[in-house]
Amino acid sequence: MTGHRQGEYIDLHIHSRYSDGLHEPEELVRMAADKGLRAVALTDHDTVEGVDEAMAAGQLLKVEVIPAIELSVAFHGFRDVHLLGYFIDHHDRLFTGKLAEFRKMRDERGRAITDRINARLSREKKENIAYDEVLAGAGGTVGRPHIARVLVGKGYAKNIQDAFTRYLQPCYVPKYQIPMAEALAEVRRIGGVAVLAHPPSITADRATLRGMIAELAPLGLEGLEVFTNMCYKNDIKYFNNIALQMGLVATGGSDFHGIEDDDEMGPGRNGPAVPYASLEALRDMLAKRDAG
Repeated sequence: MTGHRQGEYIDLHIHSRYSDGLHEPEELVRMAADKGLRAVALTDHDTVEGVDEAMAAGQLLKVEVIPAIELSVAFHGFRDVHLLGYFIDHHDRLFTGKLAEFRKMRDERGRAITDRINARLSREKKENIAYDEVLAGAGGTVGRPHIARVLVGKGYAKNIQDAFTRYLQPCYVPKYQIPMAEALAEVRRIGGVAVLAHPPSITADRATLRGMIAELAPLGLEGLEVFTNMCYKNDIKYFNNIALQMGLVATGGSDFHGIEDDDEMGPGRNGPAVPYASLEALRDMLAKRDAG
């Protein structure tokens, strides 16, 4: 891993309104520039529609923008497994075609959740929400936060978290997830580096996580998100050691959505700052793979 100059930090996990974030891609890049971040990765859920906008803004604002994505994947029955793909060819036609199909499934899920919420609202003697309102607030893939914002706008919830507690969680509909092996193969096919996102969100059982990571590394996993808001200092040390032992790149990011009051890009909610060296390590991984 090559060195980095003091004070050069990055955020490799941010979301725009094209998935379940609040801000436009250009606005996110401007926020990164204001914070002095040298590089960011737009990692919207199951869509790359905002990547070109972010990269164009990055050129103007002198912020390096990495084309990336966060895929919802299925692995051994766990419900919250996400795979990050960095340096992907986001214009690959086969890949964007698969994402279009995936978007249709997400749209069907959004409609199903809205139907369940409307049934609940009817029991509460409240006016239903229109799915067109949800679509109007979604720049790309429909996510639950888009529904939550409509509920807040209608006065049915005090804030996004309240909307989730009152309506989104009780009216949950499972989402389609790509099989892990397929997702890993696809990220590699389009030239990307696959990184397991926020491992503590999958399970609190460290032994299970270690076994999972050990199983995924031979299948194509090349990085582990270590520096996140979900990791305390002892977690960071633990997962960083796993990354070192298994030859994985240790990456990190804030998982910024711009929704919660204490949501912050960069170090996030008192989280760790991620050095530019992490991005250089990802590049080194790609270079070695290409050379091999």
